[in-house]
Amino acid sequence: MSEREVIIAVRDLRNQFGPQVIHDHLDLDIYRGEVLGIVGGSGTGKSVLLRSILGINKPRSGRIEIFGKARSDMTPDEERAVERRWGVLFQDGALFSSLTVAQNIQVALKEHLHMPQKLMDEIAAVKIGLVGLPPEAGPKFPSELSGGMRKRAGLARALALDPEIVFLDEPTAGLDPIGASAFDELIKNLQATLGLTVFMVTHDLDSLYAICDRIAVLAEKKVLVTGSIDEMMTQDHPWIREYFHGPRGRAAMAAKSAPPKS
Repeated sequence: MSEREVIIAVRDLRNQFGPQVIHDHLDLDIYRGEVLGIVGGSGTGKSVLLRSILGINKPRSGRIEIFGKARSDMTPDEERAVERRWGVLFQDGALFSSLTVAQNIQVALKEHLHMPQKLMDEIAAVKIGLVGLPPEAGPKFPSELSGGMRKRAGLARALALDPEIVFLDEPTAGLDPIGASAFDELIKNLQATLGLTVFMVTHDLDSLYAICDRIAVLAEKKVLVTGSIDEMMTQDHPWIREYFHGPRGRAAMAAKSAPPKS
């Protein structure tokens, strides 16, 4: 088996806000085609790490390589080209409230591409269908949608430019168990169908069991360990043991092991 391709490499990352050090000597590789779950306790900087990779947060020091090139060495045009190769779903969906779902999806198309309105309308309709929303969701505003539908609309916007990587920040937060399970299944199907690489910040153990190939645990200001669910179960670190062996962890494991309903 050939060695996996690293498409994002984080090395010796330090994030600091005033006197508070969030990350120190943090290293992480993200492999093409995997679903990577980022977990950690409150204050470990899961979303800060995501925003550092995206370029929203500027680290104090360290190196982030994306598709083989350091972000710090990129020209503005190179950064824009890289940003076309990923999509982002923030925790609250981050949809523009004054735009319809279809118009939200078209924002990235207008920013990066020059195409007729009719073609943009057709692309938006395709993306709406891709995430399991009905066609009538297109002309609606975010306030007219349920929480689960807003998540799907945000995902449709993240997929607007046919990205190679999708970043998800707590994608199932605020959803009921049925809605969260359906969203996990959607991500899993899209990853398999489109060949996506998925970087997912989550606290949802069910999501980790359902769709993640690998998990990275943030603790002690760095990525403490990476590995599969099975490898997480063998770790001796107190937080990891409590997280994966606690009541919620046992419930998630039982749900994963249960035979499918007929």
